[in-house]
Amino acid sequence: MVPKKAVAAERNFDRRLVLTAALAGFATSACGALQRGRALAVPVVASSTAPPPPPPNPLETGILVGYCGAPGAKALGRMTGDLAEAGRALRQRIEAFPPGRPITPVVELIATTVHRSPGADGMFRSRCEDSTIREYLDAARALNGLLLLNIQPGRADFLPEVQSYERWLTEPDVGVALDPEWAVEPGVIPGKKFGRTTGTELDEVARYLGGLADAHRLPAKVMIYHQVAASVVRDEQLLLPHHGVSVVKVVDGIGSAAAKKATWKTLMTTMPDHVRPGFKLFFEEDTRRGAALMSPEEVMALNPAPAYVVYE
Repeated sequence: MVPKKAVAAERNFDRRLVLTAALAGFATSACGALQRGRALAVPVVASSTAPPPPPPNPLETGILVGYCGAPGAKALGRMTGDLAEAGRALRQRIEAFPPGRPITPVVELIATTVHRSPGADGMFRSRCEDSTIREYLDAARALNGLLLLNIQPGRADFLPEVQSYERWLTEPDVGVALDPEWAVEPGVIPGKKFGRTTGTELDEVARYLGGLADAHRLPAKVMIYHQVAASVVRDEQLLLPHHGVSVVKVVDGIGSAAAKKATWKTLMTTMPDHVRPGFKLFFEEDTRRGAALMSPEEVMALNPAPAYVVYE
């Protein structure tokens, strides 16, 4: 039986769909139009900024705090437009967090964007151009932080979507954020209902990332998976630990602090022991009807304390 709080999250879906349908149209201008019968491989292009020497794994001793976004799509988050200005705003946000643990800034770019139209390959998604990823990687490096490539796969599978960015994932400071809310079954149009994934599919991605880190002698890859409702991730226990990858489950609960805490409590019960917890806040959706955005102190008081806090 699906918990009542998860059902409430399902009811919030229509509101999020309206937002995402609108923003997807904006994002295509910068993150690629729907594919038109051309190869989807990412070309090998060197980043314009040399990577800094990152810590072996920032999650071992500290936490991550990030902004998400995409070019030309303010509805997707505040990491858009002037990225230097957005980076300064992120630094200010980080300064408000309780002291005690090192904080690594994160830039979460929505690299694969879901759409309501199929495109030539019928996958209902588009991918960012190489130049856009480079721009966001440079912004992350200016913060001495990490870049996460967010994947909204539409009807595509997560693993090939992640593999399409392999050139970037061989960089030491680039990871992924999987968004199974937008991973729909064949025959389903994104936005009609929640998508879903399984622990097995997540494990395939984790195994691939760990192998990539080992093969290229990279720091542990950060792999995020977002979850807004219980139905979005099935058989979560089949996500196994792998050397070379650090996995974080981000709870995407929407609404008041009380509603978000209830979703947190529900979704923490299925998180595998080797996975770290994460928490997402929405500047717009969480503050409707006069509600206050949860403060950093409130967020870090959650049990367990989040290892990654991301703002949209």
